[in-house]
Amino acid sequence: MTRTRFSDPETATANLARLGSVSPEFVDQIAAVADPDGALASLVALAETDEGPRLMAALEDDPVLRQRAMIVLGTSRAIGEFWRRHPEYVLDLVGERLLERPATEPEYREWLADVTDPDALRVRYHRELAAIAARDLNAHTTFKQSSAELSDLAVATLDAALRIAGDEEDDSELVRVAVIAMGKTGGHELNYVSDVDVIFVHEPVEGADEQRAAAAATRMASAIIRICGDHTAEGTIWEVDPNLRPEGRHGPLSRTLGSHIAYYDRWAVTWEFQALLKARYAAGDRELGEAYLEALQPMVWKAAERDDFVPEVRRMRRRVIENIPAAHRDRQLKLGSGGLRDVEFAVQLLQLVHGRVDEQIRSPNTLEALRALTDRGYVGRRDGSALEEAYEFLRALEHRMQLFRLRRTHLVPEDVDDLRRIGRSMGFTTNPADNLVKEWQAHRRIVSRLHEKIFYRPLLEAVASLPEDRLRLSTEAAQDRLAALGYSDPKGAMAHIGALTSGVTRRAAIHRSLLPAMLSWFAESPQPDAALLAFRQISEELGDSPWYLRKLRDEGSGAQQFAHMLASSTYVTDLIRRAPDAVALLGDDEALVPRDLDRLDTEMTIAAKRHQIPDGAVRAVRRIRRRELSRVAMSDVLGRLDVTEVGEALTAINTATISATLATAEAAWSQDHDKPLPTRNAIVLMGRLGGHEAGYGSDADVMFVHDPVEGADGDEAKACALWIAQLIRQMLGAAGADPALEIDAGLRPEGKNGPLVRSFDAYAAYYAKWSDTWEAQALLRAEAAVGDPELCRRFTELIDPLRYPEGGLSASQERDIRRIKARVDSERLPRGANPNTHLKLGRGGLADVEWTIQLLQMQHAHRVPALRTTRTIDALEAAADADILSAEDTQALIESWRFVTRIRNGVVLWRAKPAESMVETTADRIGLAHLLGIGQDHTEEMVNDYMRITRRARQVVERVFYE
Repeated sequence: MTRTRFSDPETATANLARLGSVSPEFVDQIAAVADPDGALASLVALAETDEGPRLMAALEDDPVLRQRAMIVLGTSRAIGEFWRRHPEYVLDLVGERLLERPATEPEYREWLADVTDPDALRVRYHRELAAIAARDLNAHTTFKQSSAELSDLAVATLDAALRIAGDEEDDSELVRVAVIAMGKTGGHELNYVSDVDVIFVHEPVEGADEQRAAAAATRMASAIIRICGDHTAEGTIWEVDPNLRPEGRHGPLSRTLGSHIAYYDRWAVTWEFQALLKARYAAGDRELGEAYLEALQPMVWKAAERDDFVPEVRRMRRRVIENIPAAHRDRQLKLGSGGLRDVEFAVQLLQLVHGRVDEQIRSPNTLEALRALTDRGYVGRRDGSALEEAYEFLRALEHRMQLFRLRRTHLVPEDVDDLRRIGRSMGFTTNPADNLVKEWQAHRRIVSRLHEKIFYRPLLEAVASLPEDRLRLSTEAAQDRLAALGYSDPKGAMAHIGALTSGVTRRAAIHRSLLPAMLSWFAESPQPDAALLAFRQISEELGDSPWYLRKLRDEGSGAQQFAHMLASSTYVTDLIRRAPDAVALLGDDEALVPRDLDRLDTEMTIAAKRHQIPDGAVRAVRRIRRRELSRVAMSDVLGRLDVTEVGEALTAINTATISATLATAEAAWSQDHDKPLPTRNAIVLMGRLGGHEAGYGSDADVMFVHDPVEGADGDEAKACALWIAQLIRQMLGAAGADPALEIDAGLRPEGKNGPLVRSFDAYAAYYAKWSDTWEAQALLRAEAAVGDPELCRRFTELIDPLRYPEGGLSASQERDIRRIKARVDSERLPRGANPNTHLKLGRGGLADVEWTIQLLQMQHAHRVPALRTTRTIDALEAAADADILSAEDTQALIESWRFVTRIRNGVVLWRAKPAESMVETTADRIGLAHLLGIGQDHTEEMVNDYMRITRRARQVVERVFYE
């Protein structure tokens, strides 16, 4: 016993003793099955029934019967329990008797024709289920045959249940009822344990009251569900699931044929037509059932022409993944990546796209449809064969998992004993648990790869020679498939595919291997056409660069990130088009980390010094800025940066750019005049730049300040500083291959009417005599960070008493700030703009949050040092820490500021131009939601969140700012 497969030799020995005298051959057969311990325990239970002696004698005398029975008992304890209640049915396995039992739909219907009792129906069902399992496990039938037998037994069972329900219903003569099988039952591919999907349809008989007939049909449908789903001493058959009916669980259980037709004509969505692909008559009035199919199935083949086909298909795919608990995703046999649903979804989508004009691929059976798609050239032969093999393996694994307890499950077990039992039942004799898992994972990988390949690789056949797969997809069929997958210009897409893949070059060969995946990734976004065009343009620019081809071919993550960028962000795409070498950053986690200010400042300064001419130096600086903008934007699109990190990174880039350009301008003046500078220069960063909150569309708000060196001529010093400031603005704002940086000095004293550059003393005099409250408020975001360090320090000391006034603000100053804010709210909002959705000036928008915390800073920063910061979030958190703001109010303001800032940045990333208000068009909202990771299906949720968050922030502003 120790040398056999018994995991508990002691218990096995005791059980053998309870059996009495059994032959060694009998013991060997028990030990050879998938679960010897379970088989032996079930056999003991059988032997101790009233039929036990006769049954044991039959098993000893008939080695074929013995082998069949032991294989079943070693795979399914649930069937062993059924046989324990009805041991005489073990003899159904004798000789030809097993092969002569009912196995087709007509035979099952006849076999169940005389059943009038629900428990008798349950016994008959499980008797035939055991026979199907015995034929399956003993290799008398294939997976496809056993699934068909289970499906046919199911519809015959529904027929019998309807007959019983009709006998119980007093008004049954008033109505004709038909049951339509859906899902796997309809497709002749049912599992051992599965919900049986159905739709009920009825018609009143001539002269009958329609309401009484409908009520009777509903009661009969409910009775079918009860009869099949009730748990009794004889077990349960399966759950009947009617939720594929019109309106799902909220709709009436049964409808008339006319009501069904009206619903599908007016209200049905794409997935409901996809479900009808597998519909077939199951039970009841056959004429009515066939009329239902004749009326509705033609609608299936028009589903791909619907306007919502592409988004609905995408939603279905996403829902499948989203509904899997995270802990189960790696073990989900049905819904997980590389699972059964991937195969079924791929096949059904190809059927919906191409079945409109090709009736030969319309089979409701997955394997039959896959073979037809392969034979007709919509799937490559090798791919079709591999996918068929993987699907059969996964379905066989599903069957073995469910047979053990006859329970519905799609989770591959983690327990080694369970894996060992399942592995043995599937023929793995050596290391069954390990080898089962290896085989399963191998098939998962095949399905994952082919799931995308069968969608997209045949598209290449229409424009490139791929004789090895013998594909025959026509140009028109390829364009149909592209349209179904979301490409708005299929003809143009085909031209791009042809340009990338045609020919015998190495580049064309690599593109042929890449494009199936790239097209798939593009199709997951709202703008796949633009992504494909950009991919072609960049590939033509870099296609002969060895590193580019190598990265795309060998670095899967880089290629996928590249596709995501092109499909999600016009801003990033434009940057890459200007300098395609930015693609090299992708696929490398370290390369995508934004550089800090010191590193950027050093690199830009060194790059500028390599050039003698200022224009050349600043072009070098701007090239680095463009590369760094690409780095930050890519990281942002990939979801690796939060909104404050984006602001810090963009601020560092722009600060370093201004610093290097200032150094270049100073060097140019000294070189032109052949003498040292007559003045020290500093640039004060203002607004979002000073607050470390720069956005992709932000100008650089600054103030220019200089301080003449001792002994220098004042006029010359002023002229020098002005020349430098103007050169900086000119060189950074000039149009060119690299993005411009507009320098805005509008926040300087006296605004646009004041001098562009002032000396330090002039600033001091102005602030001492003329400075207004709003200017002190603007200085809250001033950071003297560029240029002469000593001058920067002195300027900071100059403005600190203004922005952080000792004793806080006077009552009149507070009134001034509130009055100015009220004027901003009423006068600066653009004409026609919605005050609820304007991102900056709208209610609860950026200005509301920033003015509120700035008022608190000016009131309290003299006594709360932590409030002396230019950063909005830091100031809000400091106010909370000092109990100036409640935690709830602080959270409301921070949430609004962050969300609105994300939207502002997201709009620029999506369409490469800013928006003043929440975007209005459907396309922009879908793109923005996709980019922000909210999901293309949740645009209304995004807008509702915006309104809720900003409304809550506005309530805080009205209470705190306006008192």
